[in-house]
Amino acid sequence: MNRALRRTLAISHKEVLHIIRDVRVLYLAIGLPVVMLLLFGYGISTDVDHVELAVVDQDHTRASRRLTEALVAGGQFVVRERPADPAQIEPLLRRGRVRAGLVIPRDYQRMRRRGEPISAQLLVDGADSSTATIVLGDAVGILQELEGPSERPPAAVRTRFNPAMRSAYGIVPGVIALILSMVSALLTALTVAREWERGSMEQLFATPVRRAEIIVGKLLPYALLGMLQTLLVVTLGSWMFDVPIRGSVALLFVCSLLFQLAMLGLGLLISVATKSQLLSSQFSIMLSMLPTTLLGGFLFPIANMPWPLRALSTVVPGRYYIVALRGIFLKGNGAGVLLPQLLALGGFALAVLVIAVRRFRRRLE
Repeated sequence: MNRALRRTLAISHKEVLHIIRDVRVLYLAIGLPVVMLLLFGYGISTDVDHVELAVVDQDHTRASRRLTEALVAGGQFVVRERPADPAQIEPLLRRGRVRAGLVIPRDYQRMRRRGEPISAQLLVDGADSSTATIVLGDAVGILQELEGPSERPPAAVRTRFNPAMRSAYGIVPGVIALILSMVSALLTALTVAREWERGSMEQLFATPVRRAEIIVGKLLPYALLGMLQTLLVVTLGSWMFDVPIRGSVALLFVCSLLFQLAMLGLGLLISVATKSQLLSSQFSIMLSMLPTTLLGGFLFPIANMPWPLRALSTVVPGRYYIVALRGIFLKGNGAGVLLPQLLALGGFALAVLVIAVRRFRRRLE
């Protein structure tokens, strides 16, 4: 074993001892990802179920009852109010008692039998545009099924990779990327800054350890800890939210390792630049969590962003990791398909580690 490797492992051993002694680091590395997975996984959902519905049935026939039953049969709608007058629906919408109202006119059954145009109305609360769009889409799909084969559109519509359109399938990979980016950057952002604040950096400078060996030695324990985080959040995310893993688990961990190195390197760079634990923690959250959430395609499609933001998103590692996760989880993509994402993550990890080493100076200021 050469001297450089021994010195690097000595730094790593010192960092491992600190991690074991400091319960807060273990909670930050293991406990926080689980808490965040539960909060984000259950708290963020675009599925719309049990929509409160007010029904005004002015026909009271078998056909009108069948229309109401079709809407509530799948669980998307639940009848909460049955006002006698259509004018009473808007006050219910204003007070938030219901989110949609169905008005079935008189002679509804007769008009259906004669093939005449039907003027049944579905009124939806549009204050929340996202929910209203989903509610309208669900209602249109249910009504198309009710109309029968003769009145269906000529094209068969099928959704690949997520037939049930469950929001968890798209959200869980994004949540995993968000958790790993924030926790990884935060862990390493505190390590070098802690040495400066405690005065132990002078002791390192008195040894023959080189700056690259210090950076790599401090990075290795957190990289191994990051793989444990990946195993934990991927297993829990897949099991708790019933998200399938259709691709290679080995490829999943390769992508995760590259992403972890990128975010760990970013945390180290922040720590080297600020030399303050308070500033390091603030900058690490700002430069890891916010870009992944807003520019990584987690909550907002990148294609819908203005071109300056689309250009800025190309330097966000979370963008490539989320694409890789969704491809492996849902589509079963292999390394050939995900090669651009692998190269981007590897390039970012290499670049940020090189910059961190160059920014690190073996001198006191």
